[in-house]
Amino acid sequence: MTTADPGAAAPADGGTAALAAQLDAADPLAAHTSAFVRGGDVVSYLDGNSLGRPLASLPERFAGFVERDWGGRLIRAWDEQWMERPFALGDRLGALVGAAAGQAFIGDSTTVLLYKLVRAAVDAQLAAHPARTEIVIDDDNFPTDRFIVEGVAAERGMTIRWIEADPASGVTLEQVQEAVGERTALVLLSHVAYRSGYVADLPAITAAAHEAGALMLWDLCHSAGVIPTELDAAGVDLAVGCTYKYLNGGPGSPAFGYVAQRLQGELAQPIQGWMGAADVFGMERHYRAAGDLRGFLSGTPPVLATVALEAMLELIEQVGIAAIREKSIALTGFAEAALHEHVLSHGEDGDRAVLASPPAGPHRGSHLTVTHPSFSAVNAALWQQGVLGDFRAPDGIRIGLSPLSTTFAEVELGIAALGEAMRAARRRAS
Repeated sequence: MTTADPGAAAPADGGTAALAAQLDAADPLAAHTSAFVRGGDVVSYLDGNSLGRPLASLPERFAGFVERDWGGRLIRAWDEQWMERPFALGDRLGALVGAAAGQAFIGDSTTVLLYKLVRAAVDAQLAAHPARTEIVIDDDNFPTDRFIVEGVAAERGMTIRWIEADPASGVTLEQVQEAVGERTALVLLSHVAYRSGYVADLPAITAAAHEAGALMLWDLCHSAGVIPTELDAAGVDLAVGCTYKYLNGGPGSPAFGYVAQRLQGELAQPIQGWMGAADVFGMERHYRAAGDLRGFLSGTPPVLATVALEAMLELIEQVGIAAIREKSIALTGFAEAALHEHVLSHGEDGDRAVLASPPAGPHRGSHLTVTHPSFSAVNAALWQQGVLGDFRAPDGIRIGLSPLSTTFAEVELGIAALGEAMRAARRRAS
């Protein structure tokens, strides 16, 4: 836990409000915040790590898609572009996470893709090494990841080795090295912990899994689009990530999957649908899987649901993932300083909020979590004021900072409102 050093963003003479104005004036990405819809009663949006704001260009873009691609080309558009859309967009998204072409695809929901890749990995391991009957995962991973692993373990008669993660940090290399062994089939971890924002050591942990003979699957939901990642260079086997957080694909937008080239002919995913067949239009009597990345598809691609994602990919490609990460670091450093000024320094000993996230540095992602027993009610009150953070049980509010759509002034306003709401709750309780 970090409760002291506010990091690089030190408050100016006028406190963090003055500092926010200075940082916004100097921000090289400031012009891009106007590219997003800023409507309704929202005065501070601090939940970009859960659902990204929509781009303001989307109405025109959707209208063009309906008139030109869908309305104008109709069924012809499948042959002309839509059949390959999962892979064309996959290659562009893959470039953001360090994947060469032909290894990333747009597919189903995060849950379905996790199921496909977990099952494919453990089935291959059990076939080649029957003694590898364990799946390693941490006990503070996102519920979907844990639930999928529990289900697959039950289906395949496997056991789960749980890593006990510190909710204020995340899974360390040393913990993984201790957990893996000759019985490990697969390790599944989140690159960025959904609760604390801890960035795991992806290259070193992947190497540790491989040294034990296990396959490595990374959940990139809280890092894709905001943290540079090098999947190929690290030798990662499999990965899954959503597109509605920092990739701004919209509510329910499809997830993406990554399957290393070397594994595409070896792994067989369990949901056999026509789109993953070797001959999609062969209408054959029995299923024959495509031997490449197409074999990991199942049903018809959600083409309409990728229109917003494509628009955001264009913006990210224009700006560059390194510049996005640089602003993310600046935003979290400023948010920590604002928390110290407005929240963490107030209250009696034993009744103060605590910053339950890693210190500034390579292990901090693009969100911070602050905890206090009153935060369920406090967050509900803030939502009524148009200040939207993200409550996570039992007592945490996540401050999610999406660099391209978030200003420093917006962060200052929201965190100042959080501090005032806490003090109001204390007054009511006294």
